[in-house]
This record gives sequence, structure tokens and C-alpha cells, in this order.
Amino acid sequence: MSHALKQVFNKDKTFRPKRKFEPGTQRFELHKKAQASLNAGLDLKVAVQLPAGEEQNDWVAVHVVDFFNRINLIYGTISDYCTEQSCPVMSGGPKYEYRWQDEHKYRKPTALSAPQYMNLLMDWIEVQINNEDIFPTNVGTPFPKNFLPVVKKILSRLFRVFVHVYIHHFDRITQMGSEAHVNTCYKHFYYFVKEFNLIDTKELEPLKEMTSRMCH
Repeated sequence: MSHALKQVFNKDKTFRPKRKFEPGTQRFELHKKAQASLNAGLDLKVAVQLPAGEEQNDWVAVHVVDFFNRINLIYGTISDYCTEQSCPVMSGGPKYEYRWQDEHKYRKPTALSAPQYMNLLMDWIEVQINNEDIFPTNVGTPFPKNFLPVVKKILSRLFRVFVHVYIHHFDRITQMGSEAHVNTCYKHFYYFVKEFNLIDTKELEPLKEMTSRMCH
């Protein structure tokens, strides 16, 4: 593993502790299946497809947790450079500003600095994926009716991390030699959300040109 990738996977730099799947569970097996297809060098467009005989919600749940872990790591590598001073607004270039809203402190969309936004975002996602009522871990426990709406919200907000990193911090990613890793992670994410129609097209707009070059 290159030094740059070691930095990307450096445990101390992880923005949040990784969420793991319990060995012996259905999710753990699906997670292994997903990893195996990636490690086999399968075309990412093929790797994201639902394996025969598997439940779509299980497949989606495994990927949401996996993307949270990976994007968390990517942001962790540049978080020292994403400060109140460098990024006073959570944005993706001059045209796109993202405001934070939740059910607690920020009931109205509120302008925040990028690091504040990222902290709230990662905390919020962690709460969702650790909530047994939304992401049940026991085999046979059905997914709730609001599972897909919650997933769509998580993924569209995670996409904003890519937007911010690519537009404001890509020079840092390049300096570290992590460009290929981040691009692969982005492509995997993009093909997955397109395969299962999990993000509105207008949300994808900020990286549209880059995506059309990268994801044929």
C-alpha cells in the first residue's frame, strides 16, 4: 500500500469510528460479497448490481454504511485543511451553498462553515445507521416504511461531501497521491445511487461535468 493510501486509511485520521457488521449476520455476508466483487476488479457498474436472490434493502443498507465509512475517511484526510477560516461556508463553488437543517437545533436551513456542517452531518448519519428501527440488524426484522426516504437523504448529503472535497480540496488529495482512490470511491458511489435511483438528478448537478468524464 502506498504511503498516500496509508494516510487515507490511517485510523487516527478517521473522522468517525468505522461502523462494522457483526460476523455471522446476513449483512456481514453481503458486505463480504460486495467487497469480493470490488476486489476481483469487477466493472463498478456491474459490482453495484443486486446479487441474485438478495433483498434490495439489505444490499442498500450495507452500501450506505460502507459509503459512510469511506467518505468519512476521505474527509478525515483533508479535515485539517478544511477550517472555519478556509471554508467559512459549506459550498461547492460559487453556485452551490449547502445549509444545515435537522429536527433539533437547526429547524430552519442554516448557513454554517464547512467543518461545522461536516461534523453535524457525520453525527446525524451515525445516529441513523445505528438506529435499529431504521437499519435493523436482526435477520427477519423488516425494514421500516421510511427506510428509502432516510437512505436518500443520507446519500444526497454524503454526495455534498464529495462536492466540497472535489471543488475546494482536490489539490490536497492530489498532493497526497490519493486521487485514484478518491475517484474510484466516487465512481462506486455514483454508479450505486444511479443503479437504485437514490439521489435526485438536480443534487448531482455540481459535479455533472466531472462525472460525465469519469463515469461513462
